[in-house]
Order: sequence, then C-alpha cells, then structure tokens
Amino acid sequence: MEYIIGGIVVLLVLYVIFTYNRLITYKNRAEEAWSDIDVQLKRRHDLIPNLVDTVKGYAKHEREVFQNVTEARTSAMNAKENGDPEEIRKAENQLKNTLKSLFAVSEDYPDLKASENFKELQRELTDTENKIQAARRFYNRNAKALNIKIQKFPANMVANIFNFDERKFFEADEEEKQNVDVSF
Repeated sequence: MEYIIGGIVVLLVLYVIFTYNRLITYKNRAEEAWSDIDVQLKRRHDLIPNLVDTVKGYAKHEREVFQNVTEARTSAMNAKENGDPEEIRKAENQLKNTLKSLFAVSEDYPDLKASENFKELQRELTDTENKIQAARRFYNRNAKALNIKIQKFPANMVANIFNFDERKFFEADEEEKQNVDVSF
C-alpha cells in the first residue's frame, strides 16, 4: 500500500513539473511573439518621421495632417510604454488611420509621388504593416495556446497555483473591420 501511495505521489509531482514546464514554454512563446509586435511597431515609429519630413518638403501648407501624424505617433509610443495590449491596439490603429491621411495628401502632389525617397518610405511602411499583421497573428496563436493550456483541466490547477495569467488578443478595432469603399 505504501508503494502505491508513493507511486501516486511521484506521478503527481511529475505531472506538476511537466505541466509547469509546458506552461513556461507557452508563456515564453507568447512573450516572444509580443516582442515581435513591439519590434515592428518600433520600426513603424522610426520610419514615420522620415516620411513626414519627405512629404513636408512638397506639401508645406498641410500642417494639420503632419501634426495629427506626429500626435498619433507620440500616442502610440506612450501606449507601448504602458504595455496594455488594448491601449496599444487603439493607439496603433489611430496612427494607421493618420498615415492614410498622409498618403491621401501625397495624391495631390505628383512630384512627391515620383520621388524615390517617398516611394521607398512608402514601400518600407507597407512592408512594416505586413510584418505587423504577421506578428499579430503569431502573437495571437501563441496567446491562444497559452490561454487554452491555462483553462484546461487539470492543467488549470497547476496554472492557478503558479499564478499564470491569460493573455489578451491583439484584435482589430471596429474601423479596421469595415469594408473599404472603392469607387471609380
């Protein structure tokens, strides 16, 4: 009887160790994925001043657009420091929308659209936006895996003992979900 109880205790301890290690793996993957988003957002924030300066040279009287882009960038950088995924998502979506207005201004300046600097910055921002989307999907997959592991029985008991927290998803806001209106 002692061996049976000892065997059960050993199995239970091994299960807790195995589950804890799996939770740590999922947690680190989610943190790595969040870091990937952070890297791409920093890249976006670094490119924006160059883009604004390039467009400013052509469109001197569009001061409000530049001010909005600069304020949105500052807001996004502040949200990033806070670390709340919801706040970051909102600030980054606001920044994305102000960038759209900046590109709309460029439509009024044919010389600007022909500028190699502008074209290259536009390509870089497009590439960055694609990388941000990929990083969001990667983060959400890892957050989902961690959340499922934390929620499932009996792993949820180990997760509760060691205070593992679920991750919020990086989701699109309502404006991003709307259909784009294309007219000719």
